[in-house]
Amino acid sequence: MAAPNVYSDICPSFIFLSPVPLPDSPPSAFALVLPCYNPPAGWAANIVASLERLRALLPPATDVHLYLVNDGTASVGEADLALLRTQIPQFTYLAYPENHGKGYALRTGVEQVREPVCLFTDIDFPYKEASVAAVYEDLRRGAGDVVVGVRDETYYAHVPQSRVFISKALRRINRLLLGLAVSDTQCGLKGFNRAGREVFLHGQIDRYLFDLEFIFLASRPGAGLRVVPVPVRLKPGIVFSRMSPRILLDESGSFLKILLARLV
Repeated sequence: MAAPNVYSDICPSFIFLSPVPLPDSPPSAFALVLPCYNPPAGWAANIVASLERLRALLPPATDVHLYLVNDGTASVGEADLALLRTQIPQFTYLAYPENHGKGYALRTGVEQVREPVCLFTDIDFPYKEASVAAVYEDLRRGAGDVVVGVRDETYYAHVPQSRVFISKALRRINRLLLGLAVSDTQCGLKGFNRAGREVFLHGQIDRYLFDLEFIFLASRPGAGLRVVPVPVRLKPGIVFSRMSPRILLDESGSFLKILLARLV
């Protein structure tokens, strides 16, 4: 689970470099949460440039509040943070000393969000800004409570074969065993409203399958949420690292928990 709210008493290793926003945020504001672990060179400047392009695609006067969560990496330097603070008016930085995984990092960030809409993606901002804007637009106009980026076949032309195998195998499993209407659970771009946020914060998985757990929980009839897909596209030149099929073995326990919940 994500860390408690009262960090000063329970988890003093957390660092806040800007205040948590007030509960009442403008309806035209949304949160963007980025987990950070061993980021690539130039990552901070890339975020600034990506947000500038994104703002040009959003409705006028839309505020984007960036939440950056340092998932136990020493690769976040003061110069990077200074750049983000200077260039991004609404910026919150969260950090803790040990790596816990992307799911844990995102729950830590989402727990602090007060904006009515929240999106998350990866630290290298791999999806086109038009795709990010499309996810936000669906949430802004109430098309869904949870909006899930889905990748087409062009995506698989840009990733290592090991990732292609794992991704396609998991999509088949999601359809056949879990009965999910949105089978592409691992796309790194998603968003939700306040109702979706509550379900997201109930997640238990810290690493690779946290996305699957979230979509599974949000898709259950009892959740009462509308989960809708939105096609997304990668930016040119994005390079993905190789992924070992061992990841599925390591996460088998997490998957079995989800499958058992499906059968209950």
